[in-house]
Amino acid sequence: MDMNAYLSMFIDESQDHLQALNENLLKLEGDPNDLSIVQVIFRSAHTLKGMSATMGFEDLASLTHEMENVLDLVRNGKLAMDAFIFDVLFKGLDALESMVGDITAGGQGKADVGTIVGALKSIVDGSYLTRSQTAATAAAAAPAAPAAAIDEFQLSVLKQSMDSGLKALRIDVSLEESCVLKAARAYMVFNLLEEKGEVVKAIPSVTELEQEQFDRSFTVIFVTEHDAKGLEEAVAGISEVEAARAEELDAGTLESLARPEPAAKPASSAAAPTAQPGKPAEAASTGEARKPAGGAPAASRTIRVDIERLDALMNLFSELLIDRSRLEQLATEIGRGELTETVEHLSRISGDLQSIVLKLRMVPVDTVFNRFPRMIRDLARSLDKKVELVVTGADTELDRTVIDEIGDPLVHLLRNSLDHGLETTEGRLQAGKPETGTIWLRAYHSGNHVFIEVEEDGRGINSAKVKAKAVENGVLSLDEAAKLTVDEVNNLIFAPGFSTADQISDISGRGVGLDVVRSKILSLGGNVSVESKEGAGSKFSIQLPLTLSIITAMLVKLGSEKYAVPLTSIVETGIVKKEAILTVHGNRMMSYRNAVIPVVSLSRVLGAPDFCEDDEEESEYIVIRKGDKWAAVIVDDFIGQSDIVLKSTGAYLGQTPAISGATILGDGQVALIIDPNALFK
Repeated sequence: MDMNAYLSMFIDESQDHLQALNENLLKLEGDPNDLSIVQVIFRSAHTLKGMSATMGFEDLASLTHEMENVLDLVRNGKLAMDAFIFDVLFKGLDALESMVGDITAGGQGKADVGTIVGALKSIVDGSYLTRSQTAATAAAAAPAAPAAAIDEFQLSVLKQSMDSGLKALRIDVSLEESCVLKAARAYMVFNLLEEKGEVVKAIPSVTELEQEQFDRSFTVIFVTEHDAKGLEEAVAGISEVEAARAEELDAGTLESLARPEPAAKPASSAAAPTAQPGKPAEAASTGEARKPAGGAPAASRTIRVDIERLDALMNLFSELLIDRSRLEQLATEIGRGELTETVEHLSRISGDLQSIVLKLRMVPVDTVFNRFPRMIRDLARSLDKKVELVVTGADTELDRTVIDEIGDPLVHLLRNSLDHGLETTEGRLQAGKPETGTIWLRAYHSGNHVFIEVEEDGRGINSAKVKAKAVENGVLSLDEAAKLTVDEVNNLIFAPGFSTADQISDISGRGVGLDVVRSKILSLGGNVSVESKEGAGSKFSIQLPLTLSIITAMLVKLGSEKYAVPLTSIVETGIVKKEAILTVHGNRMMSYRNAVIPVVSLSRVLGAPDFCEDDEEESEYIVIRKGDKWAAVIVDDFIGQSDIVLKSTGAYLGQTPAISGATILGDGQVALIIDPNALFK
């Protein structure tokens, strides 16, 4: 049987099951005694194992089988869930996602999962409990060195050092069970030792220690002129080091380290490392209706459709829409009743078809949101903060094109909220807040837009600090900073390269600032703003269009040229007399609804060759809005509203200012689409 024909289905189904496993394992962590959740997790794991074995992905099937053995003990009441088991299962899920990702990329789903399998087996046979009980005395007991401790080159270095009068030491270090930042403590030990001599070998390797891929114990082979007792006391004095034992090695011991007895790697070293904050579990989304994770299987009323087919359907419908506009114009010019009726009927049918095609491309934001609970859990553990993520409106739908682009901005905002926004547990208690911080992630429809909000009840934005940083970076002068309102100060954090962090971290920002988020949202035709109250928290609000493929626009003229302005950006249209346009400090302004707003000449921005409003006694204008900014755009004449298909301008026009694309009108002419956001610049 040719399994390649089923590969796409296998990948989609696997991603669904992995997402269900992640979500339900998080639920189980909140309520470890709920066996109904365990049953759901077990069924997903069992199905995934069967699918993997059928497709011939044995590594995937074998790892899932070991996880299934653990879950079987739990659901039968023979094993109680604890932190170690949760960590190992989550690490197993990360490995499964990595293997499925490899299969998606054309690989065979191979991965080195020996450590995770060892940890799972230690859970099944109960030896992990023994490991926990004996870990405190591991360093004092001077355990045998792991296999292949040193190679021939390291042996030569150690012998030469001993011949020159130096001492070769073996130092076994054990960290406290409550230690959170194990890599940081290991770094402190190495920093101390490097001041006293030279590290020849670390077991596990330095890379594994940096990535926290070890339990709580590690060994260092070390060359020094200092005595073992003094070094032992110095290492033991480091914070969160539970025990340290230094032993001087002789030539015979070194030989045995270089030629050890073959031994299986102990399961205790397979303890699941804390999930790395830079690698959140991000299950790929297929964009279709998701199957229920638990309960009785419902009759399937959905089919999977390749996104390329939907794109092809959208492109074909776009051409149909252009021809419809052409037919409507011809029917108007010819004036035949039968033709007009037929075209009107065609317009109604194509309008319904347009609605269906757009709905086919709509995907719930849940496909993006579902990766965040796991990411927040892992980050909270690495930062030693207690956090609750509250998600609402996950069934709100957006165009697939928009969905594919908003993941990274939301990851950045959530990391920023957790790292910079929420205080530490001690800080929250001192501020009189609950020790568990809350992050709200909301999505909802409003008109032709979808709003996504990220809010937290943390420390809020320090306005004085933001102003000082803005002046220091040259964004503002002192006088300008003094005149800013609170909202204007808060929005300064979106300036390029702006960051108020005292120390750059890999959790959020990395010193880049939030300008990357704003740039991405603006490129999608949306907007982002922030509200904050110092000491009470901050709320980031993202406004996005429902779709990027077909939009309603106002068609306008500039002499012989035609342009389209997205209707979602237009507040009002009107006519203004020439004398009503005033000049204030060199800028043209006009009065609009008890306010004064700037006037932008579209012909001057675009360099229109055959229109100049200076010759007009009165001019048509469009009022556009971006956030809390307003402007009046002077045009030649209005043509009317129309549904238009967005087409890329390609490499020929490149990044032309104020132009976001093009469309083909009913008469066959090409009209450029105005980017209203660019007019505010």
